[in-house]
Amino acid sequence: MLYVHVPFCRSFCTYCDFYSERECPTQRWLDEVCAEAQARKDEIAASSAVDTLYFGGGTPSVLPLEYIARIADACGGRRYKEWTVEVNPDDITPEYASGLKELGVNRISMGVQSLDDGMLRWMNRRHSAAGARKAYRVLRNAGFGNISVDIIFGVAGMSSEMLRDTVREIIGWRPEHISAYQLSVEEGSALGKMTLEGRYSELSDEECSAQYYLVCRLLAEAGYEHYEISNWALPGRRAVHNSAYWTRAPYVGLGPGAHSLRRSPDVRSWNSEALTGWTSSSETLSPDEIREEQIMLGLRTAEGIPGYGRIPEDRWFTADSIIAGII
Repeated sequence: MLYVHVPFCRSFCTYCDFYSERECPTQRWLDEVCAEAQARKDEIAASSAVDTLYFGGGTPSVLPLEYIARIADACGGRRYKEWTVEVNPDDITPEYASGLKELGVNRISMGVQSLDDGMLRWMNRRHSAAGARKAYRVLRNAGFGNISVDIIFGVAGMSSEMLRDTVREIIGWRPEHISAYQLSVEEGSALGKMTLEGRYSELSDEECSAQYYLVCRLLAEAGYEHYEISNWALPGRRAVHNSAYWTRAPYVGLGPGAHSLRRSPDVRSWNSEALTGWTSSSETLSPDEIREEQIMLGLRTAEGIPGYGRIPEDRWFTADSIIAGII
């Protein structure tokens, strides 16, 4: 189970505070990611029970195809049960989509966020609604049969009608997977600064809850399985990679800012947020910390906490009472 962090973006979204650089991908960064993969080949082998490779970001679709190929080769090859690349719609051309397919990529995660052009401009997204529609068609035409689409809700200025229209249209596309995330104000983001300066006011908890339940209802009616608090899939199309995180499967993260988890003993490590020459730090988790993670991750999923069984969806928001009964 491998994650590759691609810390490059052509522009920064209003709400984002993930580590990224507004630079072109460099040969030195590529060389160092490949060198890290080689140096950690034993860790990679130990995490191979979950046969996935995930390129996340940043914006992995800014990478030339040859960079993606070389990193995959350094990690051990190009054949995975699930190989996901996150993309921005603005980067998707027929040539790029076909190139990804030829490399062996078999799953695409595309950040759409909204199909309202005014909202996309406010978010400082590079694509338009028309661009997202076109990119989805291009990916399908290239042969991708496993596409995930991301959307955002809980944004001041995004009415429930606007959100409903976006969700309904995306349902009409029939992607295999949909992720819906509530907007959060992060301290290091442009939105964080706007909030501090009084130029943005967050929606109330009641408004965010209403929008969340709107998404839940629309996707349930369309036949999507709500298997994790922010994730829905058509039957049999859950994200293999992300699902393994929630069960605390061991994984290896490559690149600046990436995290990893080893088991027996449980050691979490993370790379510094430096474009090149990054260093790694680690911590050994205590039994109490491990159990806390199991509870926290289990509460996010439909399967529930290990040893306590599935949590009915109508009880997902009674977490305090559930935790009280466990600890």
